[in-house]
Amino acid sequence: MSGLTVELDASRIMAKLAAMPTGVRGAVVKKTTELRLRLEALVKRKLSGDVLNVRTGRLRRSIFSDQTETVTKVEGRVAQSADVPYGRIHEFGGKTAAHDIYPVKGEVLAFVMGGKTAFAKVVRHPGSAMPERSFMRSSLKDMTEEIVSGYKAAVHEQVKL
Repeated sequence: MSGLTVELDASRIMAKLAAMPTGVRGAVVKKTTELRLRLEALVKRKLSGDVLNVRTGRLRRSIFSDQTETVTKVEGRVAQSADVPYGRIHEFGGKTAAHDIYPVKGEVLAFVMGGKTAFAKVVRHPGSAMPERSFMRSSLKDMTEEIVSGYKAAVHEQVKL
């Protein structure tokens, strides 16, 4: 599985997690689940009109989250599956190469140009410059303060500092 991934790295806290009381570990696991799902929802909301308008919903459906837990680590991840390759160019911006466009459902392409309907067997697209429309990195940035304070509060409550 490849594609765009946003990872929350709390390695300084997680390195000591195994030696901490069970309640702290449980609080961190619970908070990771909560924050991961909130981040996933924010990314999907941005793909529902906040950053990009929905045409087919395919990019939004490609967003997922998962969580792994070991003795020393709890990791939440929000990512985009690799089966939607255009997600990356929307996230980072870039240029598309010149390419030919051929009809898929018929024998010719039909489009409006200069107010008149035109038909063609092939269109030579010159390529495009795509602006950055971050939905992953901007979501993580938007939630950074909530993530940090959420982990601090979860641990603080368990160790009663």
